[in-house]
Amino acid sequence: MSRAGRDPLEAARAGRLSRGDVKRLGAALDEDAALRARVLAGLGEAGADEDGAPLPGKKLLRLWLGRAEGAQVRTNPVHRDEAFVCIACGAAVEPGGRPVRDHCPRCLCSMHVDLVPGDRANPCGGVLRPVGLAAKDGEYDIVYRCERCRAEHRNRVHPTDDGAVLRAVAATAASGG
Repeated sequence: MSRAGRDPLEAARAGRLSRGDVKRLGAALDEDAALRARVLAGLGEAGADEDGAPLPGKKLLRLWLGRAEGAQVRTNPVHRDEAFVCIACGAAVEPGGRPVRDHCPRCLCSMHVDLVPGDRANPCGGVLRPVGLAAKDGEYDIVYRCERCRAEHRNRVHPTDDGAVLRAVAATAASGG
């Protein structure tokens, strides 16, 4: 934890510790009252939860480092396979099974609702229209552009997607349209 005699709290504050070091430092805060007192002195009264129970060392350290908000941000995909009505063509779309369906098989449109796949945390909500296809690891992705915010996004081609529509998207992209 304290490599080469460095103060572990100052090294953590300076961002010079590995993730493993930060984990160990969080555990040390649970065991070392003096170390915990130093962190609490820098936080004021923020060292307890809503019920007044002391925070675990790892949470306390994230709060002291100003990383508490970032710890709540989802970075791994959530696999959601739900029936929906297509916002673009009105088709009733059934769940796709494996792989998960995230766009309409009839018109290939999707909604711009995710920051991380499945989290439904993007406030945009625009229609993602297919603008091309891209090869990736022997499979194809549909390249989308959001009508509202113009962001580009990719979704995997689903085995039940309409082949004629896929060919039309590829042809339109190849012709520069």
